[in-house]
Amino acid sequence: MTKFALMRLRLVRQKLNLRCTRVLTLNSLDFLWRLLCLATAYKAKLLCSGVFVSQRDPQSLLNQDLAVDELFFLRFISTTIDAEAQTVTASIFGLARRTALYRPGLGSTLVIDTTLEALRQQVPDLTLSSQRPAQKLLPRSLAPAPPLSPSLVLQSLDRAFAEPRRQRTRAVAISQGGALIAERYAPGFTANLPLLGWSMTKSVVNALVGILVHQGQLALDQCALLPEWDTPEDPRRAITLDQLLRMRSGLQFEEVYSDPRSHVTTMLFQRGDAAAYAAGLPLADSTGAWSYASGTTNILCRIIRQVLGDSLADYWAFPHRALFEPLGMTSAVLEPDAAGTFVGSSFMYATARDWLKLGQLYLQDGCWQGRRLLPEGWVQYSTTPSDPGQRYGAHFWRQVPFSFASRQVPRPTFPQIRLWRRGIRGKF
Repeated sequence: MTKFALMRLRLVRQKLNLRCTRVLTLNSLDFLWRLLCLATAYKAKLLCSGVFVSQRDPQSLLNQDLAVDELFFLRFISTTIDAEAQTVTASIFGLARRTALYRPGLGSTLVIDTTLEALRQQVPDLTLSSQRPAQKLLPRSLAPAPPLSPSLVLQSLDRAFAEPRRQRTRAVAISQGGALIAERYAPGFTANLPLLGWSMTKSVVNALVGILVHQGQLALDQCALLPEWDTPEDPRRAITLDQLLRMRSGLQFEEVYSDPRSHVTTMLFQRGDAAAYAAGLPLADSTGAWSYASGTTNILCRIIRQVLGDSLADYWAFPHRALFEPLGMTSAVLEPDAAGTFVGSSFMYATARDWLKLGQLYLQDGCWQGRRLLPEGWVQYSTTPSDPGQRYGAHFWRQVPFSFASRQVPRPTFPQIRLWRRGIRGKF
């Protein structure tokens, strides 16, 4: 190669390196900005719900929930709590400002793609019928199981709280035969304190869909579920309700919480309409292969809203009227996004006892106090495997992931367990 050719090659390489550096710099800045926006939105949302829904001390939330090792960067984000306006605002050096608004009965909602006043005016006179005195767990209608050994129950409670640094257990409640037989709470937490369920909330969406199926308003083989999918040339038109429940829709969706640009973090903390964002994603797999995706749950929440009609008040009251009130889940707060649609993938608060009541409903095959709420066979349907590893059913886990198991404390042996509700950061 001639000297002139070598000089030209070096010049081209320098230009390419300069261009790559600029691209990398722009990508890095974009990543950093998205990370800051995600962090401020996350802190505003979680702090708002924790203060106004759970009524926890703000400093306790900041120390225990929003400053743990994996979220250390949240310590650099400043927050302002306005008790009168019932808002929480978070920013970092005045940048990436995000605000969350609390509304009684609805919990907190991030103010994204809307205004505070618009959120306050969505339904100004909402009343929810489930806010009544709590009811006790009801006797099972199934054959009674052999009583659990007191030592086994104690061992289970000890194990749950054995690694506070790693597991950070807040509450454990155990029932048998419809009766509460044991419970334990971490310091600062009580039986009356509503706890965030994260993806445990998906089990509530399973129940709400089941109720509508039982009422004949939805069918598992139903397709053309959304207006934007209902055109002959759109392959999403063929997606069924069953496929959404089983996480087999084939829709493109990244369930990656460590990336501020992933679909799940964008949907939950950067969009005012979570369901519309998820529904707008393209079909990535037409084979219907299983892929866990929180976006499908929020699409189901929008389908429920469509079935119930145009009244936002009726939609917001539906979970209380159809599920929470019959079960006596008086603490349950299912939170909507700025568009008014429930974020059923992630955002519901309830006490440990009320989360337990929902599990009791499934142990009783969808019946409560002699009344069938879920279709006959719905529990069996929900436990039928959807994935090759037989870990997941229909919005319920069938197995506890290994990552949730203790590495130091032996796991006690229980009678066969049929369903697991699992949420991020160790929620069961």
